[in-house]
Amino acid sequence: MLGGLQLQRYARCGLSAANSVRSIHATSALSSRMKKFTIYRWNPDEPKKKPWMQTYEVDLNACGPMVLDALIKIKNEVDSTLTFRRSCREGICGSCAMNIAGCNTLACICKIDTNTKKSLKIYPLPHMYVVKDLVPDMTNFYNQYKLIQPWLQRRENIKVGEKQFLQTINDREKLDGLYECILCACCSTSCPSYWWNGDRYLGPAVLMQAYRWMIDSRDEAIEQRLSQMKDLYSVYRCHTIMNCTKTCPKGLNPGKAIADIKGLLSGIRKKGEPGMAAL
Repeated sequence: MLGGLQLQRYARCGLSAANSVRSIHATSALSSRMKKFTIYRWNPDEPKKKPWMQTYEVDLNACGPMVLDALIKIKNEVDSTLTFRRSCREGICGSCAMNIAGCNTLACICKIDTNTKKSLKIYPLPHMYVVKDLVPDMTNFYNQYKLIQPWLQRRENIKVGEKQFLQTINDREKLDGLYECILCACCSTSCPSYWWNGDRYLGPAVLMQAYRWMIDSRDEAIEQRLSQMKDLYSVYRCHTIMNCTKTCPKGLNPGKAIADIKGLLSGIRKKGEPGMAAL
């Protein structure tokens, strides 16, 4: 058993630790860092009311470091009507794509500017119809993605899952920088050509995905894929402004993929033979 002196010593240590914790909390309460977030709002249930910007204040000491943390805190503790998409919180799903401080990015991987003198402005992705608040209508974007038939196509009639399609390491490396696209639409909605011709121009994200299937050594439908893009708009509305590459939150290069598609269409580039038989 512990002696009385030892018990007193441990008690004093516990009391000292408790006082330290209280002191820390008191200090943080006194030095709260209030940051203003000015957020685009629009409610479809009030069609006569124009969109407006609403300002919220969040204590950065009581909030996570990312913009999505602040949005969740506002929704949970301040205004439950604030609407936005989110899912993985790790830059994988692309759900929380929005325009933050003038740049299209993902809220979950975008750090909050800790300068409390500046208000952080948040809008939905530009030049898209808005469903509500920060939620854009992605219908046209996904319809365009469906148009490129984003799946492996073979000439043989093989039952899915019956056999494995093989490729060499070098052929597989050609897909790097393409397959990582999460279809967040940050690049497409930053493109002026897509703003003005979004009904006919496929946009950077969809075109990069199209190229991903064109260049795959296991796919045998490159002629059909290219034939769908020989009009004036599907590909050729790209004027290499390169906003798409600058804004991509995954660090990909849609502009290069579009240039490679143009090379295939013009005959300057060739896909080349696969390094090994897929079957």
